[in-house]
Amino acid sequence: MSKQFDLIVIGAGPGGYIAAIRAAQLGMNVACIDEWSSADGKPAPGGTCTNVGCIPSKALLQSSEHYEHAEKHFADHGIGVSGLKMDVAKMVARKDAVVKQNNDGILYLFKKNKVTFFHGRGAFVKSVDGVYDIEVSGAAPETLQAKQVIVATGSRARPLPGAAFDEELILSNDGALRIGAVPKKLALIGSGVIGLEMGSVWRRLGADVTVLEALPTFLGAVDDQIAKEARKAFDKQGLKIELGVKVTDVQSGKKGVSVSYTDAKGEAQKLAVDKLIVSIGRVPNTEGLKPEAVGLKLDDRGAIVVDDECRTNLPGVWAVGDVVRGPMLAHKAEEEGVAVAERLAGQHGHVDFNLIPWVIYTSPEIAWVGKTEQQLKEAGVKYRAGTFPFLANGRARALGDTTGMVKILADAATDEILGVHIVGPMASELIAEACVAMAFRASSEDIARICHAHPSLSESTKEAALAVDKRTLNF
Repeated sequence: MSKQFDLIVIGAGPGGYIAAIRAAQLGMNVACIDEWSSADGKPAPGGTCTNVGCIPSKALLQSSEHYEHAEKHFADHGIGVSGLKMDVAKMVARKDAVVKQNNDGILYLFKKNKVTFFHGRGAFVKSVDGVYDIEVSGAAPETLQAKQVIVATGSRARPLPGAAFDEELILSNDGALRIGAVPKKLALIGSGVIGLEMGSVWRRLGADVTVLEALPTFLGAVDDQIAKEARKAFDKQGLKIELGVKVTDVQSGKKGVSVSYTDAKGEAQKLAVDKLIVSIGRVPNTEGLKPEAVGLKLDDRGAIVVDDECRTNLPGVWAVGDVVRGPMLAHKAEEEGVAVAERLAGQHGHVDFNLIPWVIYTSPEIAWVGKTEQQLKEAGVKYRAGTFPFLANGRARALGDTTGMVKILADAATDEILGVHIVGPMASELIAEACVAMAFRASSEDIARICHAHPSLSESTKEAALAVDKRTLNF
């Protein structure tokens, strides 16, 4: 007999599990289905973000950054290190432990909020009189029913045509997080977030890393000035980045991977490496969902078609996160999940897509929210810009990390902040102040007039706001 629920959420990634919890908080009887499993076959909710994305990559980034500090920077602090070595197996084991803590934390939250969890793959079966039958396939098959369904099945890595992932030599983000030893030579196709972060991890540990990017510009979505500053830092670190590349052939064998490509000048090149990470984007994951069983509409990319409020073409069926339009970001998925749950409860859930922050967790970190300078120019918006370098910030000097700057763009007439862009230490944390300010339509003068703790990195945001009016105090 089918089990009845008010709401069924398919997928327990950031969008799904958050939607399930918020709906349960609002009094709904909620089921959440997820098929991720740990190595021992146990449930591993959290989706790509927790299992092979945001969380494990940050764990490896932290470990590799500690190693590089010990190797290259501890001496500056009077700390002598001898016999330094890297135990990659232990680093990966720590990463796995961090992932498990997050998996277990989500299961605890489900129990705390009385969300019924089902371990398996969820798929549509049929719809009768506005009630959807959802099949759970797995160790304990079930059929669930509800009038409301949220699809949050996320995305998967896009393979390079003719070079399928084997997760041994040709790696997606999944295989890149499970490399068991530092490769001597590593190549990455794609200089986006995943490519730069994974390249940073293994470069710090000693790999010779080359990034091949098809586009002629570096970090095209980032403010030009910030991207140029980041590129200078990466070049100095020894991260080799080639732009305007066209990959023509990839061959793997016992000796590693051979990548043939034409460079920006149109000249043929060949690169032999031990491992190849392909990070050329992600595709919506609707595999096994069986949307055709109920007539759920997909677009040409395979994404579920939704309106501005995440409604699909079917009454009672919603979709959030990577499986729909918009940026593939965990926090965007979370906000959509909360908004949909609140709409189901008769509230007015809201997501401002103009205020979703972006972060690249390299060193230096890169973070931004709002419009870039090039976007404002293209739109014909008159603006004023203010920048402040971390080189002039006391806390950054004390940290020994003065790379980068904070940049604020404000409307020339009203002074409302239109965009904030940061490259430098702890940019991922500093960007939150910008999000809050812009949510309340603050002016650069507002930030300039607010007292910031001294010494702190956040003073650079205040100084950048002062710079909009050409009145910095420390530069």
